[in-house]
Amino acid sequence: VCTLCRRAEADPDTCGLKLEKQGLCAHEFCLFFANSLCQQQIEVLGLVGFRFEDIQRTVNWAAQKHCFVCGESGASITCWQTGCDRSFHLPCAMEGGCVTQFLLQYRSFCWEHRPKQAVEVAPEETTTCLICLDRVGDRNSYGMMVCPACKNAWFHRGCIQGQAVRDGITSFRCPLCRDRDAFLSEMLTMGIRIPFRLPSWEDSQAYTAQSERHSCCDARECLCPGGRERAEEGGPWELLLCCSCAAEGTHRQCSSLRSGTARWECDSC
Repeated sequence: VCTLCRRAEADPDTCGLKLEKQGLCAHEFCLFFANSLCQQQIEVLGLVGFRFEDIQRTVNWAAQKHCFVCGESGASITCWQTGCDRSFHLPCAMEGGCVTQFLLQYRSFCWEHRPKQAVEVAPEETTTCLICLDRVGDRNSYGMMVCPACKNAWFHRGCIQGQAVRDGITSFRCPLCRDRDAFLSEMLTMGIRIPFRLPSWEDSQAYTAQSERHSCCDARECLCPGGRERAEEGGPWELLLCCSCAAEGTHRQCSSLRSGTARWECDSC
């Protein structure tokens, strides 16, 4: 079992690989999130740079702390908020509504002090997760997330976490509008782990097709002198994608859209 969370099995998407050396075993991210446990620059020391004596010291300290989720001792992670003493095991984080930020500081927050998305509207009752296609519910909650860019892509926290692990930092983006910058920053803040590696796709051609942004006008009659694939940053030949499916597009002029129109929805949607 992991010497920090005391679990033999845990979700690798959030806890990482199980590391073993000289009889000591620990999950990769149980080490990074543990209070006062610092990685040394020489990664061959201890477990990936965490010295054995420091790990044991943290284990002894955590033995006095009880997880507010499962109630068991050995909770080595404490809420980052000043004055909050809620502690928990990393595998208990999701069940307890906690947010663990997989950034350089590896900050953790309990359910009360976790960052929340600034969502302007709640999903409709029939809204489904874009990844698993099950309903997400009609109220904002910890287990449900939305793209901050298009505000139309809804998904379960566990589903988007799995997508992030498959895509890696170079290819992770909104499944609907394909936004990358705002989406990636928001997901990191909200506790989604995004591995710093290339995507783990078995079929690179299928991946390339999926990751490409729709880039042509689908109006019944395209009026653009440069053709359907011509797209300018503004003006009558700016290409707008459907705000619901992002699978069809139109030039402003081809659908008689005013210059101030920011959203367009295709006939199918």
